[in-house]
Amino acid sequence: MSFGHPKSVSGEVVFNTGMVGYPESFTDPSYAGQILCLTYPLIGNYGVPSAKARDKSTGLPTHFESDRIQIQGLIVSEYSEQASHWDSALTLEKWLKQEKIPAVYGLDTRALTQKLREKGVMLGRIEVNGKTAKPFDPNTFNIVADVSVKKPVLYGTGAARKTIALIDCGAKFNIIRSLLARGVSVLRVPWDYDLLNGKFDFDGVMISNGPGDPKQCGATIANVRKLLEAEIPTFGICLGNQLLALAAGGNTYKLKYGHRSQNQPCTMEGTQKCFITSQNHGFAVDVHSLPEGWEPLFTNANDQTNEGIRHTRKPFFSAQFHPEATPGPVDTGFLFDEFLKKVHGHKGGLRP
Repeated sequence: MSFGHPKSVSGEVVFNTGMVGYPESFTDPSYAGQILCLTYPLIGNYGVPSAKARDKSTGLPTHFESDRIQIQGLIVSEYSEQASHWDSALTLEKWLKQEKIPAVYGLDTRALTQKLREKGVMLGRIEVNGKTAKPFDPNTFNIVADVSVKKPVLYGTGAARKTIALIDCGAKFNIIRSLLARGVSVLRVPWDYDLLNGKFDFDGVMISNGPGDPKQCGATIANVRKLLEAEIPTFGICLGNQLLALAAGGNTYKLKYGHRSQNQPCTMEGTQKCFITSQNHGFAVDVHSLPEGWEPLFTNANDQTNEGIRHTRKPFFSAQFHPEATPGPVDTGFLFDEFLKKVHGHKGGLRP
C-alpha cells in the first residue's frame, strides 16, 4: 500500500535497523539515491517535528539534518496513521507527500532485509500505478555534487577564536552544531572547493559524511591531499574517513550491505574501549592499503572492517561512524574535542 507521494522511483535498496530517528535519517544526505527499508515494524507513531523551528543564529533547522528529505523512497512493514508526540507538527504521510517522496507499507520487511543480508544491497524500484522508473544507481556518478552546498557559508562569527573549514560532501547539520557548541566558527564550503586559494583563513579542516562512492570525488581527494601536505589538522567523518584514506594514498572498497544502524560496536585500537555508534555508509577503507605513517584507529567489532584511521605523527584522523549522532548514541562526541585539541596545538588522547 502506498502512503507517500504517488510516483515511481528507482535506487539502491538498503536497510536500517534503528528503532527511532526517522526524521534525522530521512534528511541525512548520506542516503541520497537510496530506497530505505526500515526493519523496525511500526513507523510514524511519533509523527514529524516542525521544519519552522530553526536556530536563530545559524538559520539551521532544529530537528533535521538537511533542508529536505534525501531518500529516494521508503519501505516499512506497518505505518501508524495516528501520531502522538508533544513536538509533532504533522504526520509522516503528510511530510512525505509535501516532499514528494514515495512510500509503501504492508511489505514483509523482515524477508526483504534477510535477502539484502544474503545477497547484499541491490538496485530496486518502487512502482506506483503501474509506472516504471528509469534505473538509477547512485554509485556510478558523483552524487556528492548534488547534495553539497553551492557556495561558502560562514556560521558562528563573533567571539570565536578559531575557524574550522567544513568540506561539505553532504554534511549533516549536527556536525555544524557540534562544532559551534565548542566555541569555534564554521566555514562550510562546496565538495570541490580549494581551501588553499587564499580567500579564507581557517585553522583546521573537517571532511563531512556524504553519499555514494568516494572515488567519484576526485576533486575533493586532490584538495585534501594538498591540505595534508600543508599539515593542517584534519578530521574526517564517514565519507570523510574514506576520502582521507584515498588522499593519503590508500584504497576503499564497497561493503556487501553496509552499516546503517544506531548500535554498531566499535573498538579503539590499542585499548579495551568499545563504543556504540551511529552509522550510515556502504564503503570502507582497506587498512592494508594505507601507506607508512597511517594506522587504523577504530575497528568494527561485528565484522572487523575499518571504522577510522589516524596518522601516527601528524594531526590527521577520522571516524567511519557518526560522532555527531542524530540519530543515535552520543558516546563518541568526544572526538570533536580531540580534534579541537589538535587545532589548538595540544596533545590529544586518541589511543595510548
